[in-house]
Amino acid sequence: MKPDTKQKILETGAELIHLKGFNHAGLQEILKATGVPKGSFYNYFDNKEDFGLQVIDYFVGYYTVMSQPIMEDPTLSPLQKIKRLLEWFMEFFKSKDYTYGCPIGNLAQEMGDLSVAFRDKLKSALNILIDTYSGLLAQAQKEGEIAQNLDVHEAARFLVSSWHGALIHMKAMKGPEPLENHKRFIFDHILTP
Repeated sequence: MKPDTKQKILETGAELIHLKGFNHAGLQEILKATGVPKGSFYNYFDNKEDFGLQVIDYFVGYYTVMSQPIMEDPTLSPLQKIKRLLEWFMEFFKSKDYTYGCPIGNLAQEMGDLSVAFRDKLKSALNILIDTYSGLLAQAQKEGEIAQNLDVHEAARFLVSSWHGALIHMKAMKGPEPLENHKRFIFDHILTP
């Protein structure tokens, strides 16, 4: 097998899982889309659950790569970085006609109660998001952009939870209003000096 076969399976599977959910993205459908025979799948993954756990890692890696230019931009303040991240995602969801949602959030809703392995991997992925925001908020606090008495870790957990709620609402409404409300509320009422 070519060395990029596993990556191809992960990318294709991640796209289908993001759109349809883990249980509705069939293994045959994923393999057909990648042109990989079923036997080859098992060279890379123990079973579908193992594949799903590695897809979570893929999503975390994608988020890291996508956010890197924003996170490393020295011209942006910490709060501007958070704003740019939100705006990037808002444009992404607009380009997808307000479908998809967050793959980590979707999988948490679908699989969090069904598999301890999924729950642990999803918790770890969410903690990476929380830590990203927490670090930016701590920098914002040092720079006087937000209140000194704000618990940055608690605020980061709220931002991630609120965002996921806004995404659920976005999918139900098929429009940007919940995302815009999330952004406006956190910058007008929570992340203030």
